[in-house]
Amino acid sequence: MAKADYQEIITEYKEQVRVLKEQVNELTDACKAKDSALKRALQKLEYTTDDLDKLQEKTDETDGKL
Repeated sequence: MAKADYQEIITEYKEQVRVLKEQVNELTDACKAKDSALKRALQKLEYTTDDLDKLQEKTDETDGKL
């Protein structure tokens, strides 16, 4: 193989590495966004559970007074 062939292969590999790095960055960003969304959903679920527990306690108190 001539030196030009090697240079072409090296250039091609460099381009592939660049593309793969971009893909890794995109996947990392998507993963971070998904983690944030899951964290918000979990927090909302915790608040809803707390609200339901408080309502259940009030209901139990009201039933006890009747």
